[in-house]
Amino acid sequence: MDKLAPVIAARDLRKSFNAFEAVRGINFQIARGECFGFLGPNGAGKTSTMRMIYCFSPVSAGRLTVLGRDVMREAREIKAHLGVVSQEDNLDPDLSVLQNLLLYASYFDIPKAEAKRRAEELLQFLSLQEKRDQKIDKLSGGMKRRLMIARALINRPEVLILDEPTTGLDPQARHLIWDKLRALKASGVTMVLTTHYMEEAQRLCDRLVIMDHGKILTEGSPAALVEKLVGREVLEVRAANGLLKALKGKIDALESGAGPRHRETEVVGDTMYVMIREKNGTLLEKIPEIQQLDFHLRAASLEDVFLKLAGRELRD
Repeated sequence: MDKLAPVIAARDLRKSFNAFEAVRGINFQIARGECFGFLGPNGAGKTSTMRMIYCFSPVSAGRLTVLGRDVMREAREIKAHLGVVSQEDNLDPDLSVLQNLLLYASYFDIPKAEAKRRAEELLQFLSLQEKRDQKIDKLSGGMKRRLMIARALINRPEVLILDEPTTGLDPQARHLIWDKLRALKASGVTMVLTTHYMEEAQRLCDRLVIMDHGKILTEGSPAALVEKLVGREVLEVRAANGLLKALKGKIDALESGAGPRHRETEVVGDTMYVMIREKNGTLLEKIPEIQQLDFHLRAASLEDVFLKLAGRELRD
C-alpha cells in the first residue's frame, strides 16, 4: 500500500436499516498515523460508520476502503490488520487477564511463545502486570478498558478502532488511557475514535468530523473548528429569562454595522451564551450591567462547537 494513500477512505458511504438511513452519503479520508474522531449526538450515525470500517456491518451503498482494500470484498484481510476496542465489555469472564490475551492471539495464528511475549509486553505497557492472573470480575472498570486495549493490540494492528474508550471511567483512569493512546499514535498506529467526551477528542484527535442525522456537519482539527465556528472566548451569563433577552438585544445591537460579526448570542433557559471572536474586554465595558450578574468568561472549546452544531436538547 502507498504510504501517502489514505488508510481509510469513504465516498458517498451509506448505511440503511430497512427504511431508515443511518448514514447518508458521507465522504472522508484518514491519513496514516493520525487520530481521527467521529463526534455526534446519539443517533448521529457515527457507530454505524465505525462498524462498517471494521467490517462488522455491511455497506449499503457507496465505497469504503481500509488499508487499500474494499470492505465488501476483502473483509478477512482487513480484519487481520485491525484492533477493535468496542464500547461493550466483551472480555471472557471465565479466563484470567493473561488468558484473555492468549486466547485472542490464537485467533490470529500467533505462535504460543510469541503470543506470551507480546501479552507480557502489553500488560507492562498498560500497567496490568500485577493483575495478570486475576479473573475479569476482580478488575475495576478502568482495568477492564485497559485490558481491552491490550487485547486489541495483540496482533500489532496498523489501525486501532476505539469506540467510546473511556466511558464511565474516573479521571485518573481516563488520563492513563489517554497517555497510552498518545504513545501508540507516536509509534505510528492510526487510530479511529468515537467519544462523547469533548476533552478527549480535543486532546487526542488530529482531525475529526461532527455528524448528525447521518450527515457530516463539519470537519477539521479541533483548534481550527473552535476558531472558525465559535471564536476565542465564551461568556456565560445567568439571570432571569426576561433580563437575558434584553441583554441579548443590546449585544446584537453592537453587531448592527457592516462587516464581520464579532459576537453571537444564544439564550437557553436561564443562561445566555455569548461567543466572542475577538479576545478583549470591550463587551463587559460596553454593557457594564453584565458584571452585576452571575457571569463567567472562559476560553472557547470543542464542546461549544459540538453544541452549536448539534444543539443543546437532550437526545435519547
